[in-house]
Amino acid sequence: MLALAATRVFTGTELLEGATLYIRDGEIAAISSGMASGAERLDGMLAPGLIDLQVNGGGGVLFNDAPDVETLRTMAVAHARLGVTGIMATLISDERGKLQAALDAVERGVNESLPGLLGLHLEGPWLSAHRRGVHPGTFLRRLDTEDMRKLLRRRAFPVMVTLAPEQATPEEVKALADFGVTVSIGHTAASHEDVEALLAAGATGFTHLFNAMPPLESRKPGAIGVALADRASWASLILDGIHVHPVTARAALAAKSPRKLFLVSDAMATVGSDSPDMKLFGEQISVSGGALRTAEGTLAGAHLDLPTAMRNAMSMLGAPPEDALRMASRTPAEFLRIHMKRGCIAPGARADLILLGPDLDVRRVWIAGSPLP
Repeated sequence: MLALAATRVFTGTELLEGATLYIRDGEIAAISSGMASGAERLDGMLAPGLIDLQVNGGGGVLFNDAPDVETLRTMAVAHARLGVTGIMATLISDERGKLQAALDAVERGVNESLPGLLGLHLEGPWLSAHRRGVHPGTFLRRLDTEDMRKLLRRRAFPVMVTLAPEQATPEEVKALADFGVTVSIGHTAASHEDVEALLAAGATGFTHLFNAMPPLESRKPGAIGVALADRASWASLILDGIHVHPVTARAALAAKSPRKLFLVSDAMATVGSDSPDMKLFGEQISVSGGALRTAEGTLAGAHLDLPTAMRNAMSMLGAPPEDALRMASRTPAEFLRIHMKRGCIAPGARADLILLGPDLDVRRVWIAGSPLP
């Protein structure tokens, strides 16, 4: 049995001063107060591994380019080295065949127990053409019978979809939600009435709040107004200081709280890679001023990792370390309904752990109790 004794332990909900974790078979077997003799002593804060629900790529590869197990392995390793012990591989809008290829690749990766892989996030192609961002318009479409058949199949991993009210009916959303698919609203110009209809049908979140949505107006609340007003739903945020102004992000945090607002990276291939350039659907994308942009200046995902977003929550939003950590671990786990095993330090939970320094710098990483080299 592995025993780790840390000067501080953040469980996902509370901070313990001096505690020892006992790990057996990749899970936390017990937690005791104090730093037990014989345990490996850790100077710093032991916390749940971070969870990123929007990872397009990393380590120089992009999931859309090659939706296979090797791409997933490269992505997972690149992000795990940074402290992200669970990723939702994200496929953005693409040709029909890519959707099935992505489902098959994640299924194989999960069956092979690929370290760091949680499941699949399909961001589109069921998005509004008016708020498509960098998603190619030629791939956008309504949710149809073929799509539903692929999504309504029992799998051993979580599936999340981002869709727009313009492209799916409440009845379709209800069928997905009832089956266990996590439905998030995004890339939409829909009215607040249509957004609320999808929430009532079973959608539970909003993807990269503020981005790819019309601005909030006094008489046109739209998706942003509904997201800020609705206490039950979750919302993700790309916190790089570029996608969303820090003042706007602080307003979202005040409205949603760290229990309902969580951080995502929207990471592209450049994260965890030495290259500042990549291609997306044949178009050159480059890092400029910390942002990934097309030649025309359109944001194309993010050159951001989740630990940096977490630290930005402290520096840009004034969040205490515990809140910043929660928004990058416990809260996304709750949104995905995996919080009994992930995003927490508790008996029976997976031993996905990170050791943090005073500024939440990641010093060590464990996945299922095994330390990363």
